[in-house]
Amino acid sequence: MTVYSSVQQCLVTIKGIETQLSTFALNSQDEKAQQTFHEAMLMVEEVKQDLQKRITEMELMEPQYKPS
Repeated sequence: MTVYSSVQQCLVTIKGIETQLSTFALNSQDEKAQQTFHEAMLMVEEVKQDLQKRITEMELMEPQYKPS
């Protein structure tokens, strides 16, 4: 597995985590838990954005990774 595919797989995992945290925030009865899940989701979103930027950089630097 290349670094590029590992980073892409990590991004997919992060998106899943973000979705789960959002679901937990929406389904939680406890207001403090809702807030905690929401804050965690926002932190994960920042990581997701950083990974997306890195994938774009990798595609620019390495033409073989550019989507066709």
